[in-house]
Amino acid sequence: MKRFFVTLGTATAVAIALGASAGWAQIKIGAAGPMTGSNAAFGEQMRRGAQMAIADINAAGGVNGQQLQLVIGDDACDPKQATAVANKMVTDKVVFIAGHFCSSSSIPASKIYKEARILQITPASTNPRLTDEGAAEGNKALFRTCGRDDAQGMVVATYLLKHHKGKKVAILHDKSTYGKGVADETKKAMNAGGMRETMYEAYTAGDKDFTALINKMKQAGVQIIVLGGYHTEGALIIKQSREQGLAAQMVGFDSLETAEFGQLGGAATNGVLMSFPPKAENDPANAALVKKFRDAKYEPEGYTLFTYAAVKVWADAANKAKATDAAAVSTALRSQKWSSAVGALEFDAKGDVKNAAYDIYVWKDGKSHPSTK
Repeated sequence: MKRFFVTLGTATAVAIALGASAGWAQIKIGAAGPMTGSNAAFGEQMRRGAQMAIADINAAGGVNGQQLQLVIGDDACDPKQATAVANKMVTDKVVFIAGHFCSSSSIPASKIYKEARILQITPASTNPRLTDEGAAEGNKALFRTCGRDDAQGMVVATYLLKHHKGKKVAILHDKSTYGKGVADETKKAMNAGGMRETMYEAYTAGDKDFTALINKMKQAGVQIIVLGGYHTEGALIIKQSREQGLAAQMVGFDSLETAEFGQLGGAATNGVLMSFPPKAENDPANAALVKKFRDAKYEPEGYTLFTYAAVKVWADAANKAKATDAAAVSTALRSQKWSSAVGALEFDAKGDVKNAAYDIYVWKDGKSHPSTK
């Protein structure tokens, strides 16, 4: 494996040729996400997933007889950097993007990819606006292998209505497109079921001291914390809550699914609940694939296999279409149900996965496990 590094201002693009030398790696595809910054653990999941997918695709003959070369873009979950990365991908003449991770990055980047006729499949951006706005703007080359926050919010709200109705709930969000979006979807579904929040508060991503927020929740007698935000602040909020005598149950979402959450929050994360799709790494059908990751000393947690699936389903569709242009591959993607590492993928007119599922998980000893409730 050879690595080639290219720096783009605050965004770093790393071109990686897998299974072939750069001299005959003929098709460039991209993966973009937070390779640096507080969400870099998720960027690593995406990088690992894309690299393994390309290695497997190239070993099987590539796409339409050509080998793939991977270009990685670092957006640090920042919309401006995401725009810079997208423009660099256009300059580099990539034909497909697996990304971005954060919805706040995927949404602006998708406008650039649409104009450049680059097909985009995000493995992790769950905000409904992405594909809703894309469809309204006529973007037929925008897909995701993950579910949406309206589905995720409904699952969390249903759980709360079943197990915690009548308790005092604080809904928190970090003001991000993702965090506020998933919090609002949960609030909407919860309210529709007759459960009203006691508090609805915003905090700022990057904050370290949540004493004032925790005191406010203590005074309000909060028993449930619904967290619309990422794992770094989530770990601090639950840890500081326990230190300050607040015993409220935290319920988060898919952005907690990284071992870093348990590492940052320690024992305070025991009992934290979250929503996440059925874990692909636990699927017996993926045993051989998971073993390859583990043999490489990497645990394919979170969105690793969702990224692998995004790259692989694009390659399968491109092989079926016998082309790599966005229009032809988009048509192929919608033409059938695809077998993938994250289960059967069937896309609707907006590019969303049909029948996306979410489960409730509980954290214990630094890992998340399916909830028995």
